[in-house]
Amino acid sequence: SYSMGAVPPEDFAGDFNFPLDLIKVTTEPLFSAAESAAVVEGAEAEGISQNEYQSGKYKLGGDWLKNLPDTLRWFNRRLEDSFFPLMRQLFPEVVRDESVLRAHSVSLLKYNSSHPRTDVHVDNGILAMTLAMTPADEYVGGGTFFEHMGKDVLEMDVGHGTFRPGSVRHGGHRVSGGTRYILGAFLLIEDKVEHVRRLKNRGAKLRQEGDFEGAVEHFRWALEINPRCTTCLKDWAEVLHTQKRYAEATVKIRSCLELLEGKDSDALFILGLLLSEQGDDEGSIAAYRRSVSMNAEDAVLCYNLGVKLGTRGDGVGEREMYSMATSIDPTTGLAWLNWGTSLAEAGDLDAAEAKFLAATHHGDAATRPKAAINLSLVHKARARKLAGNRDLEGAAASVAEAGRQLESARAWVESAGALSG
Repeated sequence: SYSMGAVPPEDFAGDFNFPLDLIKVTTEPLFSAAESAAVVEGAEAEGISQNEYQSGKYKLGGDWLKNLPDTLRWFNRRLEDSFFPLMRQLFPEVVRDESVLRAHSVSLLKYNSSHPRTDVHVDNGILAMTLAMTPADEYVGGGTFFEHMGKDVLEMDVGHGTFRPGSVRHGGHRVSGGTRYILGAFLLIEDKVEHVRRLKNRGAKLRQEGDFEGAVEHFRWALEINPRCTTCLKDWAEVLHTQKRYAEATVKIRSCLELLEGKDSDALFILGLLLSEQGDDEGSIAAYRRSVSMNAEDAVLCYNLGVKLGTRGDGVGEREMYSMATSIDPTTGLAWLNWGTSLAEAGDLDAAEAKFLAATHHGDAATRPKAAINLSLVHKARARKLAGNRDLEGAAASVAEAGRQLESARAWVESAGALSG
């Protein structure tokens, strides 16, 4: 068993007897490697390898079990004879009998180098389970990352499971080689109503729909039931951020971080944004750095920190962050663009050219023309240098390339205008 950190489950904290260790990991496998291999083989026959979907910042391989009927039948059988009785045994404080348990949002996920990990997140259920479906020697990396546990990753071999309250922040750790399958499920309890989770979810939906007053009202009601609902405070802060009420939002997000003992990379990211909006660059940089120290695989976070470090004049730190951002997500066009600009300002035109070229390949419709214009400036500067060295042929070639890049920028701008018109 492991601690779930400083904050209790969103609902029924008293029933759970928090702060008991509430992350439970099996010591013996629940099913054999052969059984698991047969399940995965069946899922692959049902087409799981061809499916992917977006989850937060990452694309995940895999599918919902409702789309995999044979795999679903295996899972339902195992729920009855193994998983539900085990949940009753592990959490007798809240589960009076296995007959009241219900599984929903059940998926079989496929991790590999192209679909390596998930965001750090909470699960949408009072309880949750993760089952390892692949032998540990068939992949590199992997495991479950619990944010409050620091850099340690909880690893499981095939057949083992982790069972926990759904509200603990966690994520699938990066797989860099091979293939790892895991089965994840959220669990509800038929005779218990999760008022906090339901109010929070309704508030989040209202926020997405633009009903900020309704969203805040639901977050406030949830916090009246559970004043330590950190996701409620975080979502409320994001509403205030959208409304440009930065000082009020900062109060909410600092309250969230205080409850979590500072162990929430998303909340630290939000704090960095809020402090930046209020002109506190040093505070913003400190918040971003703390967030990076916990979750260094967030491209937007690394990009934002790079921008801040560049504003402060720390070119080396700025470029390091852009390097991290583009390594995490090569499609982060603005990071390539800013990286090239920083290199050009430092006098390294050759390296800058490579970054601007990457920005033309990976950037969006607004980024590509800017990158092409910067490439034109690089070639003009190179032409001046070549002319000064009496290499007139080389200078002429650079001038011609500068013109081609400007023409590319013009074409991209016109194309974007035609699409928007």
